[in-house]
Amino acid sequence: MTRVLTGSDIENILSSKFKNQIEFIGDDYVQVINKDSLDVFNYLKIDQNYDLLSSVTSVDRISHFEVVYHLTSLQKNESMVIKIKCGADRIDPNVKSVVSVWRGAELQEREIYDLMGIMFEGHPNMKRLLLWENFEGHPLRKDFVS
Repeated sequence: MTRVLTGSDIENILSSKFKNQIEFIGDDYVQVINKDSLDVFNYLKIDQNYDLLSSVTSVDRISHFEVVYHLTSLQKNESMVIKIKCGADRIDPNVKSVVSVWRGAELQEREIYDLMGIMFEGHPNMKRLLLWENFEGHPLRKDFVS
């Protein structure tokens, strides 16, 4: 069975290069600063062998949004969770796209954009995936009114 890393385990992996990038350490995740998150993800994939992006999802926390990344190292048989906070006060939620790191993020990021309205900077094809182009709003947001 895959070992799920604790927040402290993840901090130990990141602290040598990215101590200043860690914003918060939870029981089973680490929240990193949005600004240089792509550097963190490149390091995790290339240097730490977290070669599989299991999923990307998002959470509407009313005061802000979070993008949640589930990463797995097949070589180490470990998984971790990295979160990025974005869109403070629900204004302009955006994060850097990880498609350049894990190609499998392409459709997952588009789905998050479509349903939550979070933009992914540098995404090669940032457009709606499930809803039509002229659809008004993002239906998984807590403030969405039909």
